[in-house]
Amino acid sequence: MQTERVTYLTSVEQKAALEAFAKARGESVGNVVRDATVRYMAQPLANDDDEAALQLLLTELQAAVPAMRSSLERSIERIKRSNAEIDRKLAEMDARR
Repeated sequence: MQTERVTYLTSVEQKAALEAFAKARGESVGNVVRDATVRYMAQPLANDDDEAALQLLLTELQAAVPAMRSSLERSIERIKRSNAEIDRKLAEMDARR
């Protein structure tokens, strides 16, 4: 396996903490950093979480829309009947004059 060097800058305190952590585990600093990097990159991105949440919302909407559409259609029919009844009553009132 061919290796390459990666250099990053950190504070004196962070470097000391990293060295102490590695020593306590009996590992090199390089191994701790490699392991931490692998674990970090294996985590899903925030966008993956957002995508999953959006997919869940889409599923809920797809299930809810037919009932919403049906309810709206019933409401529209009731409004049409009410308007027709009002028009009929107004026409009767005008005919009586």
